[in-house]
Amino acid sequence: MTTVQIGVEGMTCASCSGRVERALNKVAGVSEATVNLATERASVTFDPALVKPDAFIAAITGSGYGTTTAHADLGITGMTCASCSGRVERALNKVAGVLEATVNLATERASVTYLPQTVTPAKLKEVVRDTGYDVLEEQAGQDATDLEREAHEKHVRGLRRDLIIAASFAAPLVLFVMLPMAVPSLQRGIDAAIGTFAANLIGFALASVVQFGPARRFYTTGWASLRHASPDMNALVMLGSSAAYGYSVIATFLPEILPAGTAHTYFEASAAIIALILVGKYLEAITKGRTSEAIKKLLNLQAKTARVERGGALQELPIDQVVRGDIIAVRPGERLPVDGTVTSGSSYVDESMITGEPIPVLKSEGAEVVGGTINQNGALRFTATKVGADTVLAQIIRMVQDAQSAKMPIQALADRVVRYFVPVVIALASITFVVWLLAGPSPALTYALVNMVAVLIIACPCAMGLATPTSIMVGTGKGADLGILFRRGDALQTLQQARVIALDKTGTLTRGRPELTDLVTADGADGSAELGMIAAVERHSEHPIAQAIVDAANQRQLDISTADGFHAEPGYGVTATVGDHTVHVGADRYMSKLGLETSAFQATATRLADEGKSPMYAAIDGKLAAVLAVADPVKPTTPAAIEAMHAAGLQVAMVTGDNRRTAAAIAARLGIDTVLAEVLPDGKVDAVKRLQRQGNKTAFVGDGINDAPALAQADIGLAIGTGTDIAIEAADVILMSGDLQGIPNAIALSRATITNIKQNLFWAFIYNVILIPVAAGVLYPAFHILLNPIIAAAAMGTSSIFVLTNALRLKTFRPRRPASVPDAATVGAQPAAA
Repeated sequence: MTTVQIGVEGMTCASCSGRVERALNKVAGVSEATVNLATERASVTFDPALVKPDAFIAAITGSGYGTTTAHADLGITGMTCASCSGRVERALNKVAGVLEATVNLATERASVTYLPQTVTPAKLKEVVRDTGYDVLEEQAGQDATDLEREAHEKHVRGLRRDLIIAASFAAPLVLFVMLPMAVPSLQRGIDAAIGTFAANLIGFALASVVQFGPARRFYTTGWASLRHASPDMNALVMLGSSAAYGYSVIATFLPEILPAGTAHTYFEASAAIIALILVGKYLEAITKGRTSEAIKKLLNLQAKTARVERGGALQELPIDQVVRGDIIAVRPGERLPVDGTVTSGSSYVDESMITGEPIPVLKSEGAEVVGGTINQNGALRFTATKVGADTVLAQIIRMVQDAQSAKMPIQALADRVVRYFVPVVIALASITFVVWLLAGPSPALTYALVNMVAVLIIACPCAMGLATPTSIMVGTGKGADLGILFRRGDALQTLQQARVIALDKTGTLTRGRPELTDLVTADGADGSAELGMIAAVERHSEHPIAQAIVDAANQRQLDISTADGFHAEPGYGVTATVGDHTVHVGADRYMSKLGLETSAFQATATRLADEGKSPMYAAIDGKLAAVLAVADPVKPTTPAAIEAMHAAGLQVAMVTGDNRRTAAAIAARLGIDTVLAEVLPDGKVDAVKRLQRQGNKTAFVGDGINDAPALAQADIGLAIGTGTDIAIEAADVILMSGDLQGIPNAIALSRATITNIKQNLFWAFIYNVILIPVAAGVLYPAFHILLNPIIAAAAMGTSSIFVLTNALRLKTFRPRRPASVPDAATVGAQPAAA
């Protein structure tokens, strides 16, 4: 039995603690559960073979209370293959109090969710070290990613050093043995000059340097994996190379104990195996470093220092010393260190790293600014509002890291195979040895040894372990470059399964703010005079439509006069006196109430209605003066994005609160397949469910604020994020800019990533399925073909490098844009109703 402590949040009385206690005691496998109201803790004794701690979390939350959980990210060193990461993951998951632990071989990180009342980070690190690996220790003020980069660079340097040593001794040894085999006269000369025993001594000396120098890294980790009854790639290399080396030592110094005719040495094989595997590991480490370039690029966007006003003077401080409320000064050309609000100054700021928009944005007093963006031509002072981990850039980095650390469902098969792979290979190598020893040609022992070593060396669990995480790393990194943030790695897999894309209208298909789209005057003039008087009246109204009219007048730089006697008639319109003129603005029913005939504008009003706009009228001094329409225009990128979605074989649905006629008009012009109209804000979840009941995976795209329930209900939720809106918890994917082209781009990237993963998995599996039997000698009876252990070592490294370089091809991903783009200017939308 095991006992865990769980923090319980929200209990206020004994009734609360009793309810939680009863819920926990009902969980199958629980021996005893007690809840202490004073300490706000639950103590649960249970059988770990029958139940896992996450069932207790579900019981507590199901009772209406919260739980206290913690998360730890550990940088792990020493892992070389999928067996290593699997062993660490299993060890962490066995710890009482750990709810979930995943270990990623590509990122060399463990992500652990645990109960802080039961287990501590120190305990987690101890478990990793007991398993045979090490944990990177963060120092005060040291960035975790910098620490990992330093550890990786140290690892690469160590591999390079060992490779140089191994190659320096293995190369002359291979030439010393292989060249005489190709030139018989040279072999006779060596035998005559120094003799066989002396030649073997030279081989022993050269091979021993490799075996007890560079090969130690394989022995250290390999032996630890054997002690834990979970052998890995290092164990295979250790067994293979030491078998060849050990046999050669016996053949050199104790040949009499071997059967006659079998005292051959394989020093060159043992040394060459180590050297070639180090070549593969070195290239693998370099290539693996390239897969994390996205994080490096994001980190390079962070400012290292800030000019902060302290004690009436500006001081240059490290970024981690900036606190909320600090006044920060930024000069032209500098990168903004943190998020904040401008207090003085005016300048254009390049925000392309956040929004993807190349045009700089004017920032003046009251404007929000984002850390990592670049100040261009003016000086700014701003108040820090978000620092450290709360900044937009820090959130982006964390999202990318979380996505890269996640495991996809597609990886489950590889994980299951890897768990049993190395033990199976060792068993196959043993069978190979026995079969060749009993049934092989003379000298049987020699054949048995060589083929056993080849089987041990050719097997590569590394490729299977790297197949999925490397593609996720590169795919999510490429997404960050394109302004597409995958909050979880499995979102990459789910997104490409979507067949229906449901789009919220307001703020997603449209710009999300009403604008004056049409103004037609009775006399056919440009309408500036009429617009100025209408704006003077509407300036007194708080309605978004009124604000749109005032904004349009300001854009034309019109002189807006003062209006007197403002009066609003709800449901009809507004009126006021502007100078010597009486101005009425409202719907057609308002004009009818005033006794004004609107038939002169009937054709224009019908056209506006057919375009999905609602016409309004203006009367000046008792005469109908103009018809105008204020609408929420479709984004310029929307038609192209919908065309791209159709080209990708997707159905597009629109969810809106507009009436059916208006919604149908917009859908017809955009080519939308399904319209769900007159949907109230709280009815969007039901709208998504309706689409899901048709049997298709459904993605919902919204602005990430009032659409959160629908984003959570959908099979996958995509939030349109702009700057500070990126931290949307309900969404699985965040599109940084408002460009809807990000939707087909994200889907195309998802499909490309999954295709890449399938290619990697196919190669990793087929490589082992085909070459392990070849190494065992299945081709020998028919073709007399055997696999030299040296060739096997080279092939092993090649498999991992192939998987890594194939994953890196995702860096060249370029989203396709549709060949033709409909004119968005002709497509209108009614004022925000959704």
